[in-house]
Amino acid sequence: MEILGRTGSLCPVCLRRLPAMRERRGDTVFLTRICPEHGEFRVPVWRGSPGLEHWQRPKTPSRPQRPQTGADQGCPFDCGLCPEHGQHTCTALVEVTQDCDLGCPVCFASSGEAQEPDPSLAELTARLTRLRQDAGACNLQLSGGEPCVRPDLPDIVAASRSAGFVLIQVNSNGLRLAREPGYAEALATAGLDSVFLQFDGSDRACAALRGRPLLDEKLRAIEACGRAGLGVVLVPTLVPGINDNELGLILDLALERQPVVRGVHFQPAASFGRFPWDPAVPRLTLPEVLSALAAQSHGLLQSGDFHPPCCEHAMCSFSGQFVLEQGRLRAVSRDEPCCGPLEAREGARRAKAVTARQWAAPDPEQPLPPDADDFQRFLARHAGRRRLSLSCMAFQDAWTLDLERVRGCCIHVAAPDGRRIPFCLYNLTAADGRTLYRGRC
Repeated sequence: MEILGRTGSLCPVCLRRLPAMRERRGDTVFLTRICPEHGEFRVPVWRGSPGLEHWQRPKTPSRPQRPQTGADQGCPFDCGLCPEHGQHTCTALVEVTQDCDLGCPVCFASSGEAQEPDPSLAELTARLTRLRQDAGACNLQLSGGEPCVRPDLPDIVAASRSAGFVLIQVNSNGLRLAREPGYAEALATAGLDSVFLQFDGSDRACAALRGRPLLDEKLRAIEACGRAGLGVVLVPTLVPGINDNELGLILDLALERQPVVRGVHFQPAASFGRFPWDPAVPRLTLPEVLSALAAQSHGLLQSGDFHPPCCEHAMCSFSGQFVLEQGRLRAVSRDEPCCGPLEAREGARRAKAVTARQWAAPDPEQPLPPDADDFQRFLARHAGRRRLSLSCMAFQDAWTLDLERVRGCCIHVAAPDGRRIPFCLYNLTAADGRTLYRGRC
């Protein structure tokens, strides 16, 4: 056993803050801590190659320009963001409804259950305006629940555009987009750029994770977005034994549907909301997803095509940018000027720029600003219609929560009371179903 680092965590039962360690045993890194009341917890957080010590990317923290809470109780109990947070907001999520037309067994928000009434359009407009002022020029994701069940979603998109966000994206299951002629066009006309489309693979995987087969409707949603000029990012939730053998299938579907599909963003299932689990249940770690994606890509991808994040903590994600040329994928992220030590502020700028340019529908005529730097010119040079982004985000739950990672989070939920809460903390669910922030702010 080798100690790779010390951090902080929570007891997954009582949510008490505890000192924690990352320890390596063989090819697996465990997060370990001991609660005086509930005992020891040892959960795998990194398994396989590349080894964690070779994946780390040092960053200089960049504190929030406008902290909304003080650092009184200590992380993770002061979120708002507090002055000790180490990263700006790259993507802000605003939940516009808790209603949903699905009842997914793995829903992190437990959507469709008894909730408070949805915020009005006027309330959301005020929240969006304040968010833009506090968070700056970040990307925006309208989420839920299922945002498309709101009849006024085009008006919410228009209000978001008026507030001045860089990229406006809807997180959707795609059902209304597939079924209602002209709906995607209405969202595009209102100012929507991109659809973050729930997409778990085969009908068998959909039935297990969403309650029924949905593949045909997902494909029709992609077609509707293409006609409307909206970019689509496929978002598979990955569960061992369900669809971890379908990464190659999902990649093939993405390549077949370029340039409408702009990327695939894999998300290993985390124990949030409606999906609480015992720590003994197998879970996928970031390097396992990376290795499986390369192995199932029919030789199109290699593990070395991907890099640690420019923005969030290195243990949170991987990504790669590719160009499809004559049926082959060429990694352009190997040349991307985003390597080496970074100031977190610069990493945030680059992450926002990549996402905004890549995940929206392709626009090769988009002009460069007069003062464009090398990174902006790099993006423009590779902004062709056949570019695809592949990425993975390993969310933390009550079993895997690492406070060092939390302080580097750049994906923040804009809570109803105006605070910005790191996504994993906002959705954190204790073993008995209690939440830390959701429904409390």
